[in-house]
Amino acid sequence: MRDQISRVVLLVVLSLIVGNAYADKKNDQPVVTYDGRSIIINGSRELLFSGSIHYPRSTPDMWPQLIRKAKEGGLNVIQTYVFWNIHEPVQGQFNFEGNYDFVKFIRMIQEQGLWVTLRIGPYIEAEWNLGGFPYWLKEVPNITFRSYNEPFMYHMKRYSEKIIDIVKGEKLFADQGGPIIMAQIENEYNNVQLAYRDAGKKYVKWAADLAISLYNGVPWVMCKQKDAPSTVISTCNGRQCGDTFPGPNGPDKPSLWTENWTAQYRVFGDPPSQRAAEDLAYAVARFFARNGTLNNYYMYHGGTNFGRTSSSFVTTRYYDEAPLDEFGLKREPKFGHLKDLHKALRLSKKPLLWGTQNVQMVTRDLEITTYEKSGTNICVAFLTNNHSREAMNIKFRGVDYYLPAKSISILPDCKTVVYNTQTVVAQHSSRNFDLSKTSKFRNWEMFKETIPTKNDLPIKSKSPRELYRLNQDTSDYAWYSTSINLDKRDLPMRADIRSVLQIASLGHATVAFVNGEFVGFGHGSNIEKSHVFKNPINLHPGDNDITLLGMTVGLPNSGAYMEKRFAGPRAVTLEGLMSGTLDITRNHWAQQVGVNGENMKIFTEEGSKKVKWSPLSETPSPVTWYKAYFDAPEGNDPVALRMMSMAKGMVWVNGLNIGRYWVSYLSPLGKPTQEEYHIPRAYLKEKDNLVVVFEEIGGNPSKIDILVVNRDTICSVITEYHPPQVKTWERKDNKFRSIADPIKAAYLTCPDKKVVTKVEFVTFGTVEGACGTFLPGKCDSTKAHKLVEELCLGKVECTIPFDREDLVDSDNDSCPDIAKTLAVQVRCDRPNKSDS
Repeated sequence: MRDQISRVVLLVVLSLIVGNAYADKKNDQPVVTYDGRSIIINGSRELLFSGSIHYPRSTPDMWPQLIRKAKEGGLNVIQTYVFWNIHEPVQGQFNFEGNYDFVKFIRMIQEQGLWVTLRIGPYIEAEWNLGGFPYWLKEVPNITFRSYNEPFMYHMKRYSEKIIDIVKGEKLFADQGGPIIMAQIENEYNNVQLAYRDAGKKYVKWAADLAISLYNGVPWVMCKQKDAPSTVISTCNGRQCGDTFPGPNGPDKPSLWTENWTAQYRVFGDPPSQRAAEDLAYAVARFFARNGTLNNYYMYHGGTNFGRTSSSFVTTRYYDEAPLDEFGLKREPKFGHLKDLHKALRLSKKPLLWGTQNVQMVTRDLEITTYEKSGTNICVAFLTNNHSREAMNIKFRGVDYYLPAKSISILPDCKTVVYNTQTVVAQHSSRNFDLSKTSKFRNWEMFKETIPTKNDLPIKSKSPRELYRLNQDTSDYAWYSTSINLDKRDLPMRADIRSVLQIASLGHATVAFVNGEFVGFGHGSNIEKSHVFKNPINLHPGDNDITLLGMTVGLPNSGAYMEKRFAGPRAVTLEGLMSGTLDITRNHWAQQVGVNGENMKIFTEEGSKKVKWSPLSETPSPVTWYKAYFDAPEGNDPVALRMMSMAKGMVWVNGLNIGRYWVSYLSPLGKPTQEEYHIPRAYLKEKDNLVVVFEEIGGNPSKIDILVVNRDTICSVITEYHPPQVKTWERKDNKFRSIADPIKAAYLTCPDKKVVTKVEFVTFGTVEGACGTFLPGKCDSTKAHKLVEELCLGKVECTIPFDREDLVDSDNDSCPDIAKTLAVQVRCDRPNKSDS
């Protein structure tokens, strides 16, 4: 008996020793690694569907919902930059609170079971002020940004160590139990590398070595870096990486797409930016068909460039065409169509990651790509029609398949089409900006800035100071003033001739005054920031004050030698004098950083008491402050201001800057690039919210609208060629099977548990237009309308089967020989209390 006990104890001890040895060996293995096929997490190959969401472009109360919706959309990774200039606005003084608490943001992502890619930069571009660099970096002696330059490398290394030390200290890397599976150093450096010659090559290697020295527990990437060192993965950015990316620069690196642009960011003066859900889906499917295993949507939620954070001329609204719009609402069908794509690719995961690729070019436009594991039933097929206009049929393994123009069908079992990139089964939506029913502005008042003269301004110089260096990114505004004494004989003698003020400016905008009188506004553009202001003026004998308000609209964010950019007035002349043109550039000038109201913070409750406000005048005036109070709008929907009665300036709500507005800068379509401006609900109190507007040119604040934003108009458009919804299939135990009756149908789901209160449009035949603006086609059916009302009214969600017998009026099909389209538009709302 004793021998048996001894043997048992010995076995237990041995098993503990072996177990501990195995555990030690397991702990030595990296949690995240990779090979030429994919990223490998905890020993498992992964298909990664990622989306960019930037923490400072929303508010902490929005973060959980944004992450939840991203997960609902089929993402398993969130990508974000770390923004140097908001974290270290003053050298050595760090801020990681509120909107800037990136650790809290990453923790929230982890709580919802998603991974993170952290792009530390420190250069990020991102249409962000100075590409993420703090302004003080520009003033470091002998610095050259993004080059093998000792001052720059010193500060880049110091900041990068700070961020990585925080991440390590919080145990956020995957091999520490955290969600971060990848990190990025630098950003799109190939775009500027040639400008730095040998210093550029040395810098790339130094940056890669720095990354690995900071932390080597997760892979590091460099996007758009063809000559990336062997220790980091080169990745693709663009719209069509399935066709443009030659692959990573090494056989042991996977094919990753770090920025798939969901539309395009916009600058003031731009027309709307568009990218169809179908085009996005085609690009992603093609990338995965060509060995891709990670796709990141840039942006998945763009959000808002609050305050002065956007780069040169970039609008306050950022990437509104993303799957989640500026307000965090689902932009359908982009959100739903991509969600269905992710589901279809997940059904194909095993063959994609363990199968052997085979590509067959059937014709110039038709292509069949399969991934198949021999000896098994593990197989996926991508059937591709590359023709941009013509639908085609393709025969695959004895079966004919219909392919719409420029589309890819995914067959997770090499038999069943579960998804086609061109046929959108997901619902559509239209965004509504509704006037608030309860919230109105009260007591508009105004305060006019005093137009200063040379004697009023503290900073003296012979010529106007360069604007970036003068302001050091503390304000968009700087006053410039000089005085010129003229004799009566200097002035035009004829009454029909006036002198002209000409200002050659390096950018971005200028408001000019002569003797306190407003004489005009001039500005450049994102492409050509320099501009020439040339307006007639009234001069008189004696001293004449020439006063300019120089303005920036964000600092540059891209290109080589960013530290050497300039702005502000370069040359100032008076034309049309009797003695000819008079150059007053070196006439001795005085300057001031910021306008007085800004320096006194009159946009805050306390600061607003420092000046005397007057009743509102209906006559628009430049450089004028306006304030009023309002209560929070009804409900929980997002809030916005429509600024169409104003021109250009900034808005504060309860002391918080919601961004720059510029509605007087029209696009080629004759409309402002951005009309509505987001007020996060977190900025609002229930009562008595203070709004302060600084108008630079002139406007009428009494016509500013308070709006609530929703996507309560939802639609579905289904044709006879649409496949059933992809969620009706699953892959389980290596078997692909249907989990519900795979019917072809229109599916509608109201947001936020609202119900269908009105059927606004139904047609069965042909249709034109888009959700919110449908137009009837050539034929219709009253039976279809009645069926939709019967199935949907009062419901949170409904399904309308695509069945001719149920949708066509009996013996009255006005166009029986055409392929039918079912188009439905309904309006959702909160159910009436009497109905509950």
